[in-house]
Amino acid sequence: MSVAKFKGTSIIGLVVALLLLGIGIAVNLLPLPNTSIWRVLFGVSTLNFTLRATVPLALGAMAGILCERTGIINIGIEGMMLAGAFAGFVVKVGTNDWPLMLSLLAGVTAALAAGALMGFIHALFSIKFKMDQIISGTFLIILALGLTSYLFNPDWVAEGKFSPIRIPLLADIPVIGEVFFDNPPITYTALILVALLHVGLFHTKWGLRSRAAGEHPRAADTLGVDVNFYRYLNTTLGGMVAGLAGGFLVLEAVGQFQEGMTAGRGFISLAAMIFGNWMPFGALGAASLFGYTQGVQNALLLAGVVNIPRHFISMLPYVVTVVVVAGFVGRVRPPAAEGKVYETEASLE
Repeated sequence: MSVAKFKGTSIIGLVVALLLLGIGIAVNLLPLPNTSIWRVLFGVSTLNFTLRATVPLALGAMAGILCERTGIINIGIEGMMLAGAFAGFVVKVGTNDWPLMLSLLAGVTAALAAGALMGFIHALFSIKFKMDQIISGTFLIILALGLTSYLFNPDWVAEGKFSPIRIPLLADIPVIGEVFFDNPPITYTALILVALLHVGLFHTKWGLRSRAAGEHPRAADTLGVDVNFYRYLNTTLGGMVAGLAGGFLVLEAVGQFQEGMTAGRGFISLAAMIFGNWMPFGALGAASLFGYTQGVQNALLLAGVVNIPRHFISMLPYVVTVVVVAGFVGRVRPPAAEGKVYETEASLE
């Protein structure tokens, strides 16, 4: 992993995430009383909740990176997540009488398919019909909110969700093992996906061509790269990853569907992507920071150690998101051709 692949705020995001983890390890290994504020802020339960909150944000950020690295702006991640969550829920309900694991895998497949469809629609509007990409992404959000609210039946109940899979030996490591190596499968998949996306973007032909499509599409076209093909491909793949984030909420985190259950996670994912400078590991670090604010929110509400109205505590993740984006957005540089329709030489003649 080359240092050259990290720059600007992506390094800050990684450093902050590692610092939080380091403090958490130290606090949990020291003989502090359970009522200590340090235990509340950095206890194993807070770190576990941080990871659960980080997973959908990291997946959403990876979805954004896949799209935007090829030049397609994607603010529709929220809609893709919601569509994936609803599709996974509907299929899970419809297969409740199947063996649990088979039913859950069917739900994951439906979430991936719904996200892929939303991603393809976004690519179609952006590339073929040359629609403003911000408007196209907004349309996806409104479409997902409207359809899921209209089709949702509150009497539907999904039975069961993914259970943790304990990894022998690694799970016995103090603190780290409890947090990282005793989790359900989508959590492991999300962490592995970050590494795979980094390798794919910076060490494969697909990654080079994808980045070229987002930085210098004319030059890439001159060298024989089908720019719009890679934009279609990556935007559809990005939709699948966002759909998986929605599937995580239903099939692994909550176990049921609720109207509007993504609750702004798609927008926080965009903030993580920007703060991470469109780098997979940088975005993961930023997602961890935002996930930690949700973990702290949960810990403070459960512990009742502060005399602040719960509504103000619940605002914490969103306030941190706004502050981070406002403070760092001017220090990052998106792909040069982001949001620009590309027309081949043949179509211009």
